[in-house]
This record gives sequence, C-alpha cells and structure tokens, in this order.
Amino acid sequence: MNNRMPRRPDVTKVDLVGGSEIRALEVIAYDPGWPALFGEHERRLRTVLQTTADIEHIGSTSVPGLAAKPIIDILVAVDDITAEEDYLDPILAAGYVLRVREPGHRLVRTPARDVHVHIYDRHAEAVTNYLLFRDRLRSDADDRSLYAKTKRDLITRGFTDMNAYSDAKTDVVLAILARARAATN
Repeated sequence: MNNRMPRRPDVTKVDLVGGSEIRALEVIAYDPGWPALFGEHERRLRTVLQTTADIEHIGSTSVPGLAAKPIIDILVAVDDITAEEDYLDPILAAGYVLRVREPGHRLVRTPARDVHVHIYDRHAEAVTNYLLFRDRLRSDADDRSLYAKTKRDLITRGFTDMNAYSDAKTDVVLAILARARAATN
C-alpha cells in the first residue's frame, strides 16, 4: 500500500535514513506463523510504549491465506506524531531502527528488515485506509484474489526498490479501497 498519502505536515521533507536500498523482493505463500510473529512484536511495542497506542497487524501478512512479502507490517497509531520523544525514543531503545521520517509518518524496522512498524497520528487518514483495506481483503475473496494476482504479476518484473513495487500496486489498492468504502456506506 502506498504510504505517501496526504497527511498533516509536521516534517518539512522525507528523510530516508540510510538512503535508497537495493533489495531482492519476493512474494511467498501465506505463513501461518505470521500472526504469532506479529503478536511478539505487539507485546514488545506495548511494553516500551506504555500508552494507549493502537497497534494493529496490517498488510498482506495480516490476511489469512494471502501470499505476501515475508515482512510483518504493523500499524502504531499515537496521539501526536510530532511528539517523537513519547514514542520514537522508546521504540528505538527496544532495538528497532528508524528508516523513514516524513510528514505524518515514521517507519521503524527490525535490523533483519523482517518487521516494519508504521507510526501515524491516531486520526490520520492512512490509519483508516490501512484498516479498511486489510478488512476488505480478509472478507472479500474476489478482492483478495485480485490483489494476490497483482502482487504475483508485479514481482515477476524484478523490482529491487520496495517503494517502486508499492507504487505499482496503487491503482489496484485504490480500487479495492473504493469498494471497501462503498460496502461500509
């Protein structure tokens, strides 16, 4: 899902810590161990945050049966994204590494790069979109199949940049989100 959605400006530019990375991307069959891995990181994050932050499993690894890149995506919604001292310092002290700082969004990950934690302001549109998209894929077999096919087709193009791969899925993601919104109205 494209993380560059409109959001509250609190950082003047995107800071990609460590610069651009070349990385082999793969989509693999669903692993039933992914929810347990999410659970381990959810507990770790709750322990260090000691707040009422919302923590959700998002992305393809959160959808039973859906093929995915073997990266657990976690959404953390905080009260104030600009108050980094309240959440970022404790998360970094717990062993996560800052990768992206951009307006309204922070991304930290494990050193092994197998877990990505997306941090947003609790009321950011991206929070609603991630959850709506996840729930649609969990409940609609046709959209789940479409998304799986799209990912399989795109991965064969040999993307080495995760942002380019994510951007290539944008039209399908937006169409699924539109159907999800229509179904909730």
